[in-house]
Amino acid sequence: MIYARFRHGARESYCVIQGEHIYELEGEIFAEHSPAQTGIPLSEVTLLAPVPRPGKILAAAVNYQSHAAGASAITKSEEAPAEPQLFLKPSSSVIGSDEPIVLPEGARRVDAEGELVAVIGRACRNVGPDQSLDYVFGYTCGNDVSARHWQRDDLQWWRAKGADTFSPIGPVIATELDPAGLELTTRINGEERQRTNTVALVHSVATLIAFASQVCTLEPGDLIFTGTPGETPTILEGDIIEVEIGGIGVLRNSVVRQTPPAAAGFG
Repeated sequence: MIYARFRHGARESYCVIQGEHIYELEGEIFAEHSPAQTGIPLSEVTLLAPVPRPGKILAAAVNYQSHAAGASAITKSEEAPAEPQLFLKPSSSVIGSDEPIVLPEGARRVDAEGELVAVIGRACRNVGPDQSLDYVFGYTCGNDVSARHWQRDDLQWWRAKGADTFSPIGPVIATELDPAGLELTTRINGEERQRTNTVALVHSVATLIAFASQVCTLEPGDLIFTGTPGETPTILEGDIIEVEIGGIGVLRNSVVRQTPPAAAGFG
C-alpha cells in the first residue's frame, strides 16, 4: 500500500494513494485507520514530507562497502565498520519532495546521499534482527545531505548532517517491500550519479533496527536512514536532485543558497 501526507486547500492529513486518486485516512496512520470511501484527484493535492517531525532520525554511516573508500578522509578507514555506526539528525532538518534544499552560508562543499529510509510503525525495544522488520511501517526515499568540510573539521556532525533542509524524505511511504532487494538511483540534473541495490548494505535494515533498539526505544514515526553507496555527488545552487527507489518513487528537490545573514563571522 502507498501512504502519503497531503495538503488540500487549508487541510493537511494522511491518505492512501490508489491510481490517480487519494483517499484520506480516518484514524491515525500509526494506529487503527481506514481510507475514506470518496477519493480526491491526486492532481488536486500537494504531497508533503510523509513524517513532518519524527521523534528521532538515526542514520547509518558507511553502510555500503562501495562508499567506504570515498569516506575514508573522515572515517580514517577504507573498510565499512564491523558493527553499525549510527548518528542522530534533528527533526528540524526534514523537508518533503519538491521543497528546496538550502545551502547554508559557509558550508562550502555539500554532497547528496541517496538512501533507503525505514519508517518505524510501533514501539521497538530490545528486539533481534529476526523480529525487527515487524516494527517497520514502511519505507521511503531519503537524502542525507552532508556538508563535507563541517563533517571533517567539527568534533560532531550536528551541523554537517543536521542543517535545516538536510533530510529530504518522500514522496510517499510504501509498505510490503523487501528492504533487501530495492534498486536505488541518485541523479543530478538528470545524470545518474549513484546506483545500487540494497542487497549490498553491509548491515541490513533488520540489523540496524535491532542494533538501535538495544540502546533506545524506537517509536512510531522514527526514521532510520540506512546509508548511501559509492561516491557521493556534490550539489550546487540550481541543481535538481532525484533519489529514486523501486516500489517507492522519486524524491525530487531543487538546490538554493541561503541568503547571507546580516551579521557574519562563523565559518
